[in-house]
Amino acid sequence: MNEQKFSLQPFASDNLLPDVQITGNIARNAHQLAVTYNLLGDLTEIIIASPSDTPTRKHELWEDTCFEFFVGIVDSQRYWEFNLSPAGHWNVYRFDGYRQGMQEETAFTNLPFLVEHQANLLALNLSVDLTKIVSSEPAIDVAITTVVKQKSSQISYWALAHKGTEADFHLRDSVLILL
Repeated sequence: MNEQKFSLQPFASDNLLPDVQITGNIARNAHQLAVTYNLLGDLTEIIIASPSDTPTRKHELWEDTCFEFFVGIVDSQRYWEFNLSPAGHWNVYRFDGYRQGMQEETAFTNLPFLVEHQANLLALNLSVDLTKIVSSEPAIDVAITTVVKQKSSQISYWALAHKGTEADFHLRDSVLILL
């Protein structure tokens, strides 16, 4: 098993919340990828969707607080974007190259994950079988990201690194985890 801890950094902005951090860990065991996010601190100014009784695949989850990660095959332009809402809604998109050929990934018909919400913690745990999109042999690179929407409607963008002049989660240069 290959496991790594992470800490996300906000993109430089005037609308950052003080006393908030995003940490977690990611692990790959053959075809299984497990990701845990911990949004910690004063969450009172963050919009966090209430859990849904019927979580479904939805588009544009990134317009609200949303945990995301990107999986790419090393030495390939193809990658996948996973979006996970605290409400339980989700989506997976496939790209042929940098922001090109975006299509809903139909290999996934559901994407169950657990969300825990306490006063100073929002935790999300996901375990996903990657054999639906990539075999267990090739190395993958992973970018871990989060969109945080504040009650003021301001949005902050969190990632392992920000290599562009604007917040851009699709930049492969910002991918820092190899599994």
